[in-house]
Amino acid sequence: MSLARWLIIAALCASAASRADAQATIEGRVELPKTGYAPVLTKRYDVVPPGGVLRPDPPRAVVYLEGSFAQTASRPKKQVLQKDLMFSPGVLAVQVGTTVEFPNDDPTYHNIFSYSPAKRFDLGRYRPEERPVPSQTFDTPGLVTLRCDIHDHMRGLILVLETPHFVTTDTDGRYRLSGIPPGNYKLKVWLGSKMAHERAVELKSGASTRVDFP
Repeated sequence: MSLARWLIIAALCASAASRADAQATIEGRVELPKTGYAPVLTKRYDVVPPGGVLRPDPPRAVVYLEGSFAQTASRPKKQVLQKDLMFSPGVLAVQVGTTVEFPNDDPTYHNIFSYSPAKRFDLGRYRPEERPVPSQTFDTPGLVTLRCDIHDHMRGLILVLETPHFVTTDTDGRYRLSGIPPGNYKLKVWLGSKMAHERAVELKSGASTRVDFP
């Protein structure tokens, strides 16, 4: 390798390392509800828990940052699996423009649909071996409730966000977001359709910030 080429590679590596060092991290813990949603009231095309609160079971939260971020052209595909007559994961956070596949891993038919304003669709009845795997692209921010026309008790949630910086907590409420450009943002926590927290945060270059809720 020539000296000139080596110097170019070294400069690029140093630049990448410098950018990584300048990125910020935020982490903490969210106090989760003690239990998930209450037993549902089952009606045709309407599966809603008492009080009308939609949230995952077991309880989890989606933590995300709102602010001015550079937009990427591509989105990785995500999946919501149908297994044991349940949606897995029970709640999925995605960025606007993401395509989600709905593979059927049960030895029976499923028919996934949504009447949510953020995304209305009906995949129709399909078998486990259906190929290509049925999918939908979520191009409007908001909460999408997934249901099955065959199995009334099934319910899943997709939270469509405009930000690229989000994460779902573990079942203890812990979260960590890294690789964030320094700046001033709104840190938001989604706990359910009627449950949310918000806090202004300043993230500094190369620093790690801890924020717990509440």
